[in-house]
Order: sequence, then C-alpha cells, then structure tokens
Amino acid sequence: MTAGDVLVLNASYEPLQRVSLRHAIKMLVREVAVIEESHDETFGPFPRPKVLRLVRYVVTRWMHRRAHLCTKTAIKARDKACAYCGGSAETVDHIVPRSRGGELTWENAVAACLRCNHKKGNRTPTEAGMALLITPARPKTFVA
Repeated sequence: MTAGDVLVLNASYEPLQRVSLRHAIKMLVREVAVIEESHDETFGPFPRPKVLRLVRYVVTRWMHRRAHLCTKTAIKARDKACAYCGGSAETVDHIVPRSRGGELTWENAVAACLRCNHKKGNRTPTEAGMALLITPARPKTFVA
C-alpha cells in the first residue's frame, strides 16, 4: 500500500478495494463516490480523500461465485490441505482415476500433496490402502 492509496467502500460500507489518488479524484468528479474520511490538505477543489464510499451499491460477483463451478483451483481452496496426509496441497487427485472414467466433480476430486498423489497413482484410495481425511462434497458457498 502506498501513501496515495484510497480505500473504496461499497454503499453498504463494505470495503471493496484500494485505488490510486488519481482514480479517487476521477470518481469524485463523476460523482460516483463521496468522501467519508479525508486528510487535512486539499487536492484541487476536493479535500485529499482517505476513504471513499460509492453512491450506489455495486454487486461484487467475485464474492458471490456459484459453487457449481468445479475447477482444480476451487478444489484446492475447498480442501486447503492434502486429503490423505493433511500436508500442503499442490495437486488435485481424482478418487476414481480419470483413466477409469472418473471426472472432475466436487465428489470425485480432492486436494493432495505430490507424494500422496503419486503413491495413490492409478488406483482408488481403498486399493492403495489410503484413507481420506475428508468427505468430498459440493460446497455450500464458494471459497476463494
């Protein structure tokens, strides 16, 4: 964060992002935001803003992603750790291997470390003698 950064709040006072001072002034000129908090000095006709609040509420789609979008990144975000040993999750493992018709679904994929993923290989967890620490399921809300 630099000294010129300005915090932008949604109309509901939720923090959205930080913008440059130049961008903040443009928002004030277009009248899409109002100053909530400012420095003592002025910047042209405006006080130098610290915090801006949007005049109209902005729906932030990135905060409300649909949970049905199953990607490898989403699987790792859901599990946060290796489903077999609890270590750092670097890859995604298919419970029913892809070579056996397994697909990338919420119920068939778990986050795994490289060691566990290679150990399991082209087998199911039962065949490999590896127990899952979690039960894979579709998340109720998307976690980034």
